[in-house]
Amino acid sequence: MEKSKKGYIRRFAKYYKPHKKLFIIDMACAFVISVFNLAYPYLTKEIINVFVPDKLLYYMLAGAGALLGLYIIKALLNYVLQYWGHLVGVRIQADLRSELFNHLQKLPFSYFDDNKTGVIMSRMTNDLFEISELAHHGPEDLFLSLVTITGAFIMLAFINLWLTLITFVCVPLVVVTAAFMRRRMIKTFARVRVVQGEINADIESAVSGIRVSRAYGAQEHEREKFERGNAEFVKAKSGQYKVMGEFFSSMNFFMDFLYFTVILSGGLFFYYDFIDVGEFAAFVLYIITLITPIRTLTTIYEQIQEGMTGFKRFCEITDIPAETEKPDAIVPDTLKGEIVFENVSFAYKNDGEENCVIKNFSMKIPAGRTVALVGPSGGGKTTICHLIPRFYEIDGGKITIDGYDLRDLDRAALRRNIGVVQQDVFLFNGTIRENIAYGNFGASDEEIEAAAKKANIHDYVASLPDGYGTQVGERGVKLSGGQKQRVSIARAFLKNPPILILDEATSALDNATEMQIQSALHELSAGRTALVVAHRLSTIKNADEIIVVTADGIEERGTHEELIAKGGAYRELYEYQFKNT
Repeated sequence: MEKSKKGYIRRFAKYYKPHKKLFIIDMACAFVISVFNLAYPYLTKEIINVFVPDKLLYYMLAGAGALLGLYIIKALLNYVLQYWGHLVGVRIQADLRSELFNHLQKLPFSYFDDNKTGVIMSRMTNDLFEISELAHHGPEDLFLSLVTITGAFIMLAFINLWLTLITFVCVPLVVVTAAFMRRRMIKTFARVRVVQGEINADIESAVSGIRVSRAYGAQEHEREKFERGNAEFVKAKSGQYKVMGEFFSSMNFFMDFLYFTVILSGGLFFYYDFIDVGEFAAFVLYIITLITPIRTLTTIYEQIQEGMTGFKRFCEITDIPAETEKPDAIVPDTLKGEIVFENVSFAYKNDGEENCVIKNFSMKIPAGRTVALVGPSGGGKTTICHLIPRFYEIDGGKITIDGYDLRDLDRAALRRNIGVVQQDVFLFNGTIRENIAYGNFGASDEEIEAAAKKANIHDYVASLPDGYGTQVGERGVKLSGGQKQRVSIARAFLKNPPILILDEATSALDNATEMQIQSALHELSAGRTALVVAHRLSTIKNADEIIVVTADGIEERGTHEELIAKGGAYRELYEYQFKNT
């Protein structure tokens, strides 16, 4: 952050551009308030030196009236600062949040493999809040303080230049101290942000998995894990407050020393008739006026560090390259579904290490065929399913659909042609209707119900008091595992794509329900390319082709009857699964 400080400031400044009118109004109000603050000591000096001694009652009342008028106008201007100024910060925060959310939607899946949800949420909430506070208070307080300090120095110089120079001897000490402590503050603030993100991640994980932790009696384990994180947070915060304590105590000492210098030197100047009583009073008032913005500058220093640390973390995400498209990416309307893997290799990356899942893998699925992948865990079956919609980029080889290299296709167009039902069903917090409609947001209620009927979930939904308007809860917690799976299958029916990927699509269903929807899945697969991953071999007996995939690649392939007759790995799997039935 130190090396590119100016770069971050320039990047941050561009977010003011859409709101420059409000920002200008905010700065104008801050400037007028600063001028008003400088007028008070001058009017006080005139009242003490001229109006009172000369018994100019009219001028004294006029001066008092002027002060009251300034107070009223200042109150109105402060209202604008508080309301419109905060509005600028909120709108910038909204812009940042939209940019971050939209960028997250475009990041490769590998980013979410490597980063915890709670940490990402911390950047979306805590960091952006600190940035919005900086966006409002930073420029406003900084501008107001600098104008006030500059104006106060000029007014003090008009009263007595030598006394002003003696008084301002503390200012270089303030600057040097702030610069000395800045690097330490940056490190401690960054550390707090990291620890806070980790705590949020632990909380998110503990709340999401509370049923698992209770089922295994692991509440104490979760509590201890949370307490360790909480202790790290306290430690990080303690370090932060230690540095802040050193900083603010030093700044406060300098402020007190400044006031002490004014009283001592000003008293001597008054004693030796270098200044009169009104000038002495005005000088003290100007110093009080001066101390306020200096205190503000020291106070917002924490806010600047918080905000810029948050903005740096914001930039760390937005600087991650999003999924890119070729300028001439092909946008097919409808694909037929011939899928070909040619010597494909892929490895998951984890902290610089690679976990090779498939190597030199080749496979051809003719359009309109139903192909099942079976085999032991770790063979790469689910990975193959992830590579077809281009959730991950392959390391070598080529994957084509209808002769198109996937890397030449527009991702959105590719994924419009693919329906996916995964083993780990995710339902969004909303209604059953909304979750099914993810298959086609333009579908009518009739089409949604028709898809639900094919997935054998309509009768259950119709029996609910709110029907399709029933809330499913976070991650579908209000539905059983089988019901969630059928809602997910209904999505695929509604999308009606030429390519289907069913990754353990019926794994959460009981045998009776599974049998009920097998005919519907068979109907949906007719005339389409269907890739089915299954451990329950009874569900794929009618597949056009079954491929046995192991860590070494394809071990054997054929129809159910051919593989049984062959007496190889598939027959061994099949007989083992049904030996007790």
